[in-house]
Amino acid sequence: MHGYVELHGHRGARGLRPENTLPGLAFALELGVDALEFDVAMSADGQLVLTHDLHVSAVTSADTGMAVPGDEMFPYVGKPIIALTLPQLRTLDVGVRLPERPDDRFALTQVPLPDTRMPTLGAVLGLIGALGADHVRLHVELKSDPTRPDLCADPRRFVEEVVNELDRHDRLSRAALLSFDWRILEIARPLVERRYALVERDTMTPAWMNGIRLGEAGGDLAAAAAAVGATTLSPDRVLVDEALMTGAARQGLPVVVWTVNEPDEAARLIDMGVAGIVTDYPDRMRRLWKARGLPLPDPVTPLRPVGA
Repeated sequence: MHGYVELHGHRGARGLRPENTLPGLAFALELGVDALEFDVAMSADGQLVLTHDLHVSAVTSADTGMAVPGDEMFPYVGKPIIALTLPQLRTLDVGVRLPERPDDRFALTQVPLPDTRMPTLGAVLGLIGALGADHVRLHVELKSDPTRPDLCADPRRFVEEVVNELDRHDRLSRAALLSFDWRILEIARPLVERRYALVERDTMTPAWMNGIRLGEAGGDLAAAAAAVGATTLSPDRVLVDEALMTGAARQGLPVVVWTVNEPDEAARLIDMGVAGIVTDYPDRMRRLWKARGLPLPDPVTPLRPVGA
């Protein structure tokens, strides 16, 4: 019998509702998750906004009009997030998935919510407070690419702004910072208790791993993650094998794997000893948890309009 295995909603519940949006995050909470994962970047005017991509994505975003008449930055789709202000980003409709391919699996299962706007981190924290979702941990992924500094906020400023916003809403002790850019983890070490080292094949290089050469760490991802102060190793699902699990156990690091959408694969990973599963489909995973007798995270009661 396994102990507690955490269920993390990826970008809210990307398979079911538009990613990184207030209604998408709220829906994941209503289903019931241990942790709510979402992505944050910084705008031209220093605002913390929810977006997975460092350019405005043509898949998740559509232009609706200019923020001000004659705006030379328009259209905004395709422009760097860091080159656009919050008023410009707030014109985008991020509630309808516009797949580049007809077989986009998320477009087939995601309920569109037209006229949804890109939220700020502050708005998310306000929603969490309004819902009373104090038992749900917030997993804030800081989108930072060390190979493209022109597209990213300064790492130290970025971390400090995110930490300050979480602290302002009294959420810092119930949050984790996540990043593929391990400079972020090093900076966050004295500031936040939980730090997740994200990793995939493309980021197993010194540029992404805060200067660490994996060969010098004996090829041990967990040892490398521990060296930058990570408290959890969070690999792409294709990287998880017995060697990785053994290395993580040696370092005392839990393994939380992403992004797992098939229950059979999740079951196999649970049997390997992972501490958590990040999924686009919390509903599917809840059925698996129930079938295996695993403790389920409590759903959050949705907000109801006054008089409803």
